[in-house]
Amino acid sequence: MDWRQRAACRDADPDLFFPIGTTGPALRQEEAAKAVCADCPVARQCLEWAMEVGQESGVWGGRTESERRQLRRRDRGVLSRARA
Repeated sequence: MDWRQRAACRDADPDLFFPIGTTGPALRQEEAAKAVCADCPVARQCLEWAMEVGQESGVWGGRTESERRQLRRRDRGVLSRARA
């Protein structure tokens, strides 16, 4: 069974996970999306998929666009130090 079939968001409105903007209603929408992810049995797989494919927008695995960018930067830094 594909991890997406077990996702807590499978029956949710997809728009919930793609807030427009960065203030007010968008922040509340982001928090609502993260709340769905918090109870999801496959949140880790979801986040891993989003990171692997370079998903730029939306909330995936409980992480926002900016949070995933930070994770990518951190991971690049760890890899750079490991190679040195």
